[in-house]
Amino acid sequence: MAREFELCPGRRIGGDQPCFIIAEIGQNHQGDLDIAKRMIRMAKDCGADCAKFQKSELEYKFNKKALERPYTSKHSWGKTYGEHKRHLEFSHDQYRELKKYAEEIGIFFTASGMDEMAVEFLHELDVPFFKVGSGDTNNFPYLEKTAKKGRPMVISSGMQSMNTMHQVYQIVKPINPNFCFLQCTSAYPLQPEDVNLRVISAYQSAFPDIPIGYSGHETGIAISVAAVAMGAKVLERHVTLDKTWKGSDHQASLEPNELAELVKAIRTVEKAMGSPIKQLLPCEMACNEKLGKSVVAKVAIPEGAILTLDMLTVKVGEPKGFPPESIFDLVGQKVKKNIEEDETITEQVVENHVKKVKC
Repeated sequence: MAREFELCPGRRIGGDQPCFIIAEIGQNHQGDLDIAKRMIRMAKDCGADCAKFQKSELEYKFNKKALERPYTSKHSWGKTYGEHKRHLEFSHDQYRELKKYAEEIGIFFTASGMDEMAVEFLHELDVPFFKVGSGDTNNFPYLEKTAKKGRPMVISSGMQSMNTMHQVYQIVKPINPNFCFLQCTSAYPLQPEDVNLRVISAYQSAFPDIPIGYSGHETGIAISVAAVAMGAKVLERHVTLDKTWKGSDHQASLEPNELAELVKAIRTVEKAMGSPIKQLLPCEMACNEKLGKSVVAKVAIPEGAILTLDMLTVKVGEPKGFPPESIFDLVGQKVKKNIEEDETITEQVVENHVKKVKC
C-alpha cells in the first residue's frame, strides 16, 4: 500500500486516508479578485479540501517573443499573449489576500508555481504544498530546486512518458520523499478515450511507495469518481462559476453543482470500497433469515439411515437447518430419528455431528 504523508497540516494522504480533493481555480477568476474569492468560497462550500491557483512570474515563464506574440483568440484579454497573461496574473499582495481569505473560511490554499521564481514566492507565502503542473514535470532543474524547498509536492504527468516519470521519481525521491504523481492528459476538454485511467494502476505498480492520484480535464464527474475507485488518493479538477465565460479552461471545468455532486459521489464511493474480507454481514441477516436456504429431506428418511445425496435437496426451510454448502458433508452421516419428506435437516437429527468452523 502506498505510504502516507502529511500533505497539509493535519491532513494526510495515501494509504487508507480519504481522497484529497483539489478545486483548481487556475485563472478562471478572469483576473478579478472578488471572483477569485467567490470561487474559493464555492470550493469550500462544495466540500473540496483545497483551492488552487496558478502563479507565474511572466518574464521567467515566457521569453520576450512569446509575450509579444499576437493573441487574437476569442479567449484573449489583450492584443498580445503577454497582455493577456498580465490581465490574468494576480500580484503578490493579491495572493497574500487570497491566502488569508482561504484561511479565514477554513480551506487549504496553494498554487502551481509555473516557473522557478513563482516557486520562490509561493515558498515565501508558506503554502502547504507545491503543485507541479504538467508543463514543468520534465523541467528537471525546476523539479530539483522545488524538491529542495522541503514542502510536499503533487506532480502532474500530462504530456509525459513513463520513462520521464521514472526519471522524475529518481530526481525527487532522494531529496524529498513526500510527493505523489497524478495521472493527467493535457487536453481541454479531455475526451474519454484519451483519459487512460489504467495509467493509475501502472503508476501504483511502478511507484508503490508514493500515493497516486488523478488530474482530470474531462466533462462531467463519472471518470473522476472512477479514478477514486481505482485508488486515486488526490483528485484535481478545474472549477468555474460559469462555463460560458471567456477562457479556454472553463469548458473543461466543473460548475458549483457539479463540484458538490463530485465530492458527494467520491465520499460515497470511499464508504462503498469497504473491506476486502467477504463474509455474511449484519445488514444481510434479515434477508438471510427470510430467503436463506437449508438442506431438507427430499424423501422420508427412517431412523438409522445413512444419508445419501439423492435423499437431500435445498429449499427455503422452516426452521433453518444446515446451510446448502453443508449438503456434501451430510452424505454418509447417520440420522437419529425419522425425518419426514420436506422436513428441514437440523443438527439434532444427525448423529455425532461436529460443526465445521468456517475460515
